[in-house]
Amino acid sequence: MKLSAVTAAALVVAGVLASTVTSADTLKKIADNGKITLAYRESSVPFSYLAGPGNPVGMSVDISNAVVDAVKKRLNNPAIKVELQAVTSQNRIPLLTNGTVDLECGSTTNNTARGKDVQFAINYFYTGTRLLTKKESGVKNYADLAKKKVASTSGTTNAQVIRKYNRDNNLDMDIVLGKDHEDSLLLVDTGRAEAFAMDDILLFGLMGNTRNPADWVVVGDSLQVEPYACMLRKDDPQFQALVNGVIGGMMKSGEFDKLYTKWFMSSVPPRGQNLSLPMSKELRDNLVAQSDKPAL
Repeated sequence: MKLSAVTAAALVVAGVLASTVTSADTLKKIADNGKITLAYRESSVPFSYLAGPGNPVGMSVDISNAVVDAVKKRLNNPAIKVELQAVTSQNRIPLLTNGTVDLECGSTTNNTARGKDVQFAINYFYTGTRLLTKKESGVKNYADLAKKKVASTSGTTNAQVIRKYNRDNNLDMDIVLGKDHEDSLLLVDTGRAEAFAMDDILLFGLMGNTRNPADWVVVGDSLQVEPYACMLRKDDPQFQALVNGVIGGMMKSGEFDKLYTKWFMSSVPPRGQNLSLPMSKELRDNLVAQSDKPAL
């Protein structure tokens, strides 16, 4: 039987997708290509952000680099090339699943919906949605934003959380979405939104990098505690074990505590801000539990 061009093309695509799902082998891919591609975020302070052109830094970047060292050792190839790829909240999962990037450690929430498409490593931070606003706005909590514009970032769980809160409490907010965190911040800075709903830790980091941090304030109840974790492709137990071995080893050895102090209790580039944020109980407990349990 002769297949139509459309049917044949559909079968090819289906075959490619099936191959992608069932044969993920990141270590082999890296060995064959002689390179590993790391994703990074441009404005997720202090996890993964640019301290200068082409210079991503942050706690998540340090974790990624530790994974690279482990990969080089596992493959017995210190010459493996490291390539960097900027990602956004919208494209980070597609670029991972299609093989463009091999590992994404940034400010990505580990939740059950995303777990259908990707695999998460051990959780390395816990946060919740709050609001960043100008002090002069007078906004103290979500009720103050009834019938007003509220920014969030496209492709984030925070956008979903604030939409649900808006519906459940009949606040009639107008939710406007930026393409990344800097864009969402700009919406508030230029008066196109009253507040920016995002993970509180990212809001503190963004606030510290504004021209006049004293003009800003993080307010509101914390909505839904969520874990951050590195993403890798599904059905790749060898690479998952390697990544978890790196993160779990850091947690067990005390290296993770040092890393936390470096990025949350010390001055960080480019402006020398210090978040002065002690480790949460949830994270402290997970240094022992080493759980990859997702948010709902």
